Amino acid sequence: MSDQQAGVGAPASSDAAAAGATAKRVVVLDYGSGNVHSAVKALAHAGADVELTRDPAAVMAADGLLVPGVGAFDAVMQQLRAVRGDELIDRRLAGGRPVLGICVGEQVMFSRGIERGVETEGLGQWPGTVREIDAPVLPHMGWNTVQVPEGSRLFAGLENERFYFVHSNAATEWSIEGRTAATRPLVTWAEHGERFIAAVENGPLSATQFHPEKSGDAGIRLLRNWIDTL
Repeated sequence: MSDQQAGVGAPASSDAAAAGATAKRVVVLDYGSGNVHSAVKALAHAGADVELTRDPAAVMAADGLLVPGVGAFDAVMQQLRAVRGDELIDRRLAGGRPVLGICVGEQVMFSRGIERGVETEGLGQWPGTVREIDAPVLPHMGWNTVQVPEGSRLFAGLENERFYFVHSNAATEWSIEGRTAATRPLVTWAEHGERFIAAVENGPLSATQFHPEKSGDAGIRLLRNWIDTL
């Protein structure tokens, strides 16, 4: 695992500096989540001009917003609401401004989460429940393949790659179809005991259950693909 992830630890300014003034500005939402620094490094390595902040003006002005997340669903929702992160995410999406959620930052985009018997309301950007997956071994920790839908921009050039997962809960159903092929959300699936949602691309909102920042070169390429859409 360490060999595949070695590239993520490169100096944060390397690719951003190479991109110069054309680098896209990406804010990593600083609300107390534990994986922010690795996310910042990975985004910079992918070529973004990155800032870790919760300042509303900076969050709204950025080309892209990344919402990280580790830990329990209910704790992440409490932390987001404490800094009004839920409102900022809503405002960005209402204005068509790109947002990328990762891990629990993906899970909270759904209607609700059930963890340790506790049901918590999510951000409600997508209908669905995040729950413990039915698998013989939990947490689901390690590298896994994903089933990429045709036309994915997030996974362009990554259709046969593996990504790094650390989770016990996930969304397992998807109910939004879209009126046309152009507006239909693209859902990427993975399997561990049962099939679950590994990623979603839905207009300005994208999210991954896995950790791009821990997924080595494939994760950096995925982040670069997202940055290229900003």
